Amino acid sequence: MTAPRFVDQLNEQIGNEFAAHQQYVACAIHYDSLTMPQMAAFFYGQALEERDHAMMMVKFLLDTDSEVRIPGVEAPETKFADVVAPVELALAQERRVSEQVFALTRTAREEHDFAAEQFMQWFIKEQVEEVATMNDLLTVVTRAREDIEAIEEYVRREQSAPGADPTAPPMAGA
Repeated sequence: MTAPRFVDQLNEQIGNEFAAHQQYVACAIHYDSLTMPQMAAFFYGQALEERDHAMMMVKFLLDTDSEVRIPGVEAPETKFADVVAPVELALAQERRVSEQVFALTRTAREEHDFAAEQFMQWFIKEQVEEVATMNDLLTVVTRAREDIEAIEEYVRREQSAPGADPTAPPMAGA
């Protein structure tokens, strides 16, 4: 049986993942409105990843016969000062999600919930990658803030969509 404390935190995290999904959609729309198709596509892709993370969590709860509660989320930030601001927000968000993932893993460990702890290991790996990606992107957009074409070229070259991760947990509805 999955530890009730972990179930409560994971249900809260599902809301956090859906909030991140909406925030990344708002970032994508900002770049779309600036006619930056590479940045827009990157953030639309990030939004889908966050939605997928939420659905992985839903699937875990369903598979462990735990209650699934989908919490409401606050509206995302939709106004950005420039091309750098959405990436700054995204990096801060990824750092916050990393702390949330670490807290979930800590709870699983404290509760001796080995299945939950094993489930969280993939998310730890994912967060290391996400923070590194956003950190690199922030460096590029800060340096090239006046050269939109350089930003677009970097994203086109460096952020091409990788294939599906075969180690990822399954998703509900997939």
